[in-house]
This record gives sequence, structure tokens and C-alpha cells, in this order.
Amino acid sequence: MTIYDLKPKFQALLRPIVNKLAKKNITPNQVTWSALILSIITGALVALTKGATFILLIIPIVMLVRMALNAIDGMLAREHDLKSNSGAMLNELGDVISDAALYLPLAFVVGISPIWIVLFVVVGIFTEIAGILGSVIGSERRYDGPMGKSDRAFVIGLLALLIGLGIEAGFWSDALLIIATLMGVLTIFNRAKKAII
Repeated sequence: MTIYDLKPKFQALLRPIVNKLAKKNITPNQVTWSALILSIITGALVALTKGATFILLIIPIVMLVRMALNAIDGMLAREHDLKSNSGAMLNELGDVISDAALYLPLAFVVGISPIWIVLFVVVGIFTEIAGILGSVIGSERRYDGPMGKSDRAFVIGLLALLIGLGIEAGFWSDALLIIATLMGVLTIFNRAKKAII
């Protein structure tokens, strides 16, 4: 199970918004750029403030908005015949860059171990590479879990929320990141294995 399994229900909620955006000639690439810029700005604020409480508390909201934007760009492309090679490239690169831009600055937050944040991000990048390689070898883009893009967003959102609410980072935050990173390694294995079969 992964949060990605909830995607159909999430998409159903977003479909009216997608239809309105399509009528206004909003392109998938514009939505993808919006998600990327939102992530970079939020990450920069985390770094500049070293994880000020008010910034940490908006991260879960940013994560939810970003997940919505990620779903919207794909729905615009598929359901309104707006697919393009540039869009596919931007979508994949945008997700990885957004994750790095938003997650790495958490290393500046007091109590969070920089090494575990970096490893979490690096493993996350490899999970996406493993997913993309499915289509490269003639299979399909893999989204297997247990630690996909949405799951990583949930972990970071939870981490930021708890610290923002006043729970000091330390052993528990290290443990959360270590477990999530190990689940990411398992995700790489799962995606590679299912792409080959």
C-alpha cells in the first residue's frame, strides 16, 4: 500500500478544477512550473529562517498544494490532449528538483541530522529513476511503493508539522528519516523488479 493508491479519488476531487483550467487554456507545463517554483520558494524560506516555526507549519499545506498541482498537470495532459515530450521531461525533472529544493533545507533545522535528510533525498531520487527506467526498457513507468513521491511528501509534511508544533527534533526524527529511507531502498527494488518482469 502507498498513498499513491488514493490517487483516483484525489483526481476525482480535482477534476472540476482541471476542466476549468483547460477552458482557460492553462497548460500542464504552466502547472508544473507553478509546483516547482512553490517548492523552491518554500525551501529557500526554510533555509533562510533555519526552519522558523511559521515556515515549518506551512510545509504540510505546501505539500498538499504541490500534490494537487502534480495531479492536475497530469490530468490536463491526459484528459485534454495536451501531452508533449517537453511536458513529460519537465514533469519528471520538476518532481525531483522540487523534492531536493524543498527537503534539503530541512538540514538547517536544529536537531535534524543533515546526513539523514541528504540520504532520504538521494534515495528518493533513485526511486524516481527506477520508476522512469521501467518505460526506458519497454515496460511502463513504475509507481510501486512503499515509499513513492506522495509517501515522501507525507513523511516530510509530518516531520515539519511536529517540529513546528514544538516537538524538538532528535532521536524520533532521525528514526523517522531512517525508516523512510530504508523503505525507499525497498521501493527501488520493487520498481526495478516489477519493471523487468
